[in-house]
Amino acid sequence: MELHILSGGAAAGLVNSLKLDFEAAHACQIHGTFSAVGAMKEKLLSGARCDLLILTQSLVEGLIASGDVRPGTMRELGVVKTGVAVKQGSPWPAIATRADLQTAFRAAEGIYFPDAKLSTAGIHFFKVLQTLGLDVELADRFHTFPNGATAMREMAQAQGPHVMGCTQVTEIKNTPGIDLIGLLPQEFELATVYALGIPTQAHEPVLAQQLADVLCGNATHALRLAGGFELGD
Repeated sequence: MELHILSGGAAAGLVNSLKLDFEAAHACQIHGTFSAVGAMKEKLLSGARCDLLILTQSLVEGLIASGDVRPGTMRELGVVKTGVAVKQGSPWPAIATRADLQTAFRAAEGIYFPDAKLSTAGIHFFKVLQTLGLDVELADRFHTFPNGATAMREMAQAQGPHVMGCTQVTEIKNTPGIDLIGLLPQEFELATVYALGIPTQAHEPVLAQQLADVLCGNATHALRLAGGFELGD
């Protein structure tokens, strides 16, 4: 059996950490595609095979309303906030205030972030840059990629230590070679609820439900926390 997942990048680390055990237990293969949530929604609607969908809660709710995700299958994974990163071993600039952020980004030789049209964190971060008055001033230093995981990997390999990045905390924590230095200041905070659902056209809905139970179950509580999800009581 094969299980196909379309997911926002925020859940990549969680899914991949459980992949081998689940495949062994259920004699199946998991094929995961992880990228910007908008792009993953578009893939689903264009007919790509998908047995389990992991997006922002608002997008999953919209797909239930449109008949593309089965009612009653949505479950929350947790809340993911947006953080700021530097290369491992680089000095950590202050980012606690609006003025701190302006100073830190102006000092950076490169600024890495995900797609500003299709990714949750990229859309939000570009609005932050606009609010700070840096969207034009620093435009020649921007390095954007289809998703946060790719942006962080590229930043880790960038020449020179004076680079910064911004994406969701889960993607930063899941990337070797970079450090999470903190969250965006409270006035710019973005807390995104991620949820999963089973598409109406799923080929393996029973297997998808079994994986959903694992992903959202008590057994993964500590794993989700360690990976950057914030969970309710």
